[in-house]
Amino acid sequence: MRYSGLQRDVLALYRKCLRESRKKPASTRAHFEAFARKEFQKHLHFDKKDFSAIEYLLRKGQRQLEMYSSPGIKDIH
Repeated sequence: MRYSGLQRDVLALYRKCLRESRKKPASTRAHFEAFARKEFQKHLHFDKKDFSAIEYLLRKGQRQLEMYSSPGIKDIH
Protein backbone atom coordinates (compact mmCIF):
# COMPACT_ATOMS: atom_id res chain seq x y z
CA MET A 1 0.00 0.00 0.00
CA ARG A 2 1.27 3.45 -0.87
CA TYR A 3 0.76 6.24 1.61
CA SER A 4 0.23 9.90 0.84
CA GLY A 5 2.68 12.49 2.12
CA LEU A 6 0.43 13.42 5.03
CA GLN A 7 -0.10 9.79 5.98
CA ARG A 8 3.67 9.28 6.05
CA ASP A 9 4.01 12.41 8.22
CA VAL A 10 1.44 11.09 10.68
CA LEU A 11 3.16 7.70 10.88
CA ALA A 12 6.55 9.38 11.32
CA LEU A 13 5.20 11.49 14.18
CA TYR A 14 3.74 8.38 15.85
CA ARG A 15 7.09 6.57 15.57
CA LYS A 16 8.89 9.61 17.02
CA CYS A 17 6.48 9.59 19.96
CA LEU A 18 7.17 5.92 20.64
CA ARG A 19 10.94 6.46 20.31
CA GLU A 20 10.82 9.33 22.78
CA SER A 21 8.82 7.22 25.23
CA ARG A 22 11.75 4.78 25.34
CA LYS A 23 13.92 7.56 26.81
CA LYS A 24 11.61 7.90 29.81
CA PRO A 25 11.98 5.91 33.05
CA ALA A 26 10.85 2.30 32.69
CA SER A 27 8.21 2.79 35.38
CA THR A 28 6.40 5.52 33.41
CA ARG A 29 7.17 4.48 29.81
CA ALA A 30 3.79 2.76 29.44
CA HIS A 31 2.01 6.00 30.41
CA PHE A 32 3.70 7.87 27.55
CA GLU A 33 2.95 5.10 25.05
CA ALA A 34 -0.70 4.92 26.14
CA PHE A 35 -1.02 8.71 25.91
CA ALA A 36 0.39 8.73 22.35
CA ARG A 37 -1.87 5.87 21.29
CA LYS A 38 -4.92 7.58 22.80
CA GLU A 39 -4.15 10.92 21.11
CA PHE A 40 -3.78 9.31 17.68
CA GLN A 41 -6.88 7.13 18.10
CA LYS A 42 -8.90 10.16 19.19
CA HIS A 43 -8.50 11.62 15.70
CA LEU A 44 -9.03 8.50 13.58
CA HIS A 45 -12.44 9.73 12.47
CA PHE A 46 -10.97 12.68 10.52
CA ASP A 47 -11.57 12.70 6.79
CA LYS A 48 -8.33 11.87 4.94
CA LYS A 49 -9.00 14.81 2.64
CA ASP A 50 -9.30 17.38 5.45
CA PHE A 51 -5.73 18.53 4.90
CA SER A 52 -5.87 21.71 6.96
CA ALA A 53 -7.13 19.87 10.05
CA ILE A 54 -4.55 17.10 9.64
CA GLU A 55 -1.73 19.62 9.18
CA TYR A 56 -2.92 21.50 12.26
CA LEU A 57 -2.94 18.28 14.31
CA LEU A 58 0.54 17.40 13.05
CA ARG A 59 1.87 20.79 14.18
CA LYS A 60 0.11 20.42 17.52
CA GLY A 61 1.53 16.91 17.92
CA GLN A 62 5.06 18.12 17.13
CA ARG A 63 4.77 20.83 19.80
CA GLN A 64 3.47 18.31 22.34
CA LEU A 65 6.28 15.91 21.47
CA GLU A 66 8.89 18.64 21.98
CA MET A 67 7.36 19.54 25.33
CA TYR A 68 7.08 15.94 26.59
CA SER A 69 10.57 15.08 25.29
CA SER A 70 12.06 17.39 27.89
CA PRO A 71 14.25 15.42 30.32
CA GLY A 72 12.51 17.15 33.22
CA ILE A 73 9.18 15.49 32.43
CA LYS A 74 9.17 12.06 34.03
CA ASP A 75 5.49 11.07 33.86
CA ILE A 76 2.28 11.87 32.03
CA HIS A 77 -1.33 11.13 32.96
